[in-house]
Amino acid sequence: MIAHRPAFEGPAPRYRRDRVGRHIVALAIIGLAGALSGSEPTFAQNPPPAAPQRVVKPKAPAAAPAPVAAAQPAAPAPQAEAAVSGNEPVARVGGRDVSASEIRAFLAAVGPEQRAALARDPALLNQTLRAMFARQLVLKEATDKKWQDQPAVVAQLARLREEAIFETYLQSASVPPENYPDEAEIQKTYDANKGALIMPRRFHLAQIYVALAEGADAAAEEKAKAKVADIQAKLKQPKADFTEIAKDTTDQRELADKGGDLGWLPEPQLVPEIKSRVMGMAVNSVSEPIKLADGYHIVKLIETKPSETMALADVRDTLVQRLRAQRVELNRRAYLARALEQNPPAINEIALSRIAGELTQSAGAAR
Repeated sequence: MIAHRPAFEGPAPRYRRDRVGRHIVALAIIGLAGALSGSEPTFAQNPPPAAPQRVVKPKAPAAAPAPVAAAQPAAPAPQAEAAVSGNEPVARVGGRDVSASEIRAFLAAVGPEQRAALARDPALLNQTLRAMFARQLVLKEATDKKWQDQPAVVAQLARLREEAIFETYLQSASVPPENYPDEAEIQKTYDANKGALIMPRRFHLAQIYVALAEGADAAAEEKAKAKVADIQAKLKQPKADFTEIAKDTTDQRELADKGGDLGWLPEPQLVPEIKSRVMGMAVNSVSEPIKLADGYHIVKLIETKPSETMALADVRDTLVQRLRAQRVELNRRAYLARALEQNPPAINEIALSRIAGELTQSAGAAR
């Protein structure tokens, strides 16, 4: 819980040093976490699914975000706290203000998965911002000491500049036309790769999960067994409804509202214990309890789909991306070869052989 007070006093922004961290957290959570959630629709959803080989195992529920303290009636929270403007200072680091737009730009540069994690975890967002501020402090100290004028730094910056110019220019010269590939090329590639475009057998499953941590004591194990026995008794009653029983009993609470429905799962994603049981089940049948390291799983097979070749419409976008990437690489090589052909270099073979000898000597010394 975070109680926030206005960060600024007087006509110009002024920060209290002993409360900078708290200001950072409050503004970041209230203003910037909302911006993170708005930039990627998936940020407000559940965490990404577990690794494929554990797909039938329940995920631990995501930690609830830390609540923000409600403003007292006598001192309502300023509107600016709910939506931080781009130019509004969020912190003061090394004698200068850091604006909300700077922080948003920093957060935009990280990967989508990390942004999603930051949106879900205010503590992680605070930690990340502090790392950003620490970086800025080090950069300021280095700049004040004219570190950028060190010969080694100057040389490295020059190499980075040249590399950036080279790569971006060559990339722009290698981009294929907008209309590449055409439909004929897409169809040809699809036909040539049909053997690799196989959708494995799929299973539509639902499950009731009873949690039992690995290494749990005897009391916990007996409690889990009793719950499993009770569920089995309910499932064996006439006209038993698996969906309703799952809603009431499963420990996989994020799927409770769906009656434990796991959706369609490709065969390779099933853990071996589940796979071996499901393969022999009839549609709409329910398995006996399957004991895994994390607890008991009672699985219902809702429907199956056989292995089949994926339709062109399902893989078209992927094929287009691959064909364009291949064409970029071909264009890149052709452009470099053409540059050398039009301007063939004159090489001093004697001098080059001496450099090769130096490389050999240095490699031997390194060993």
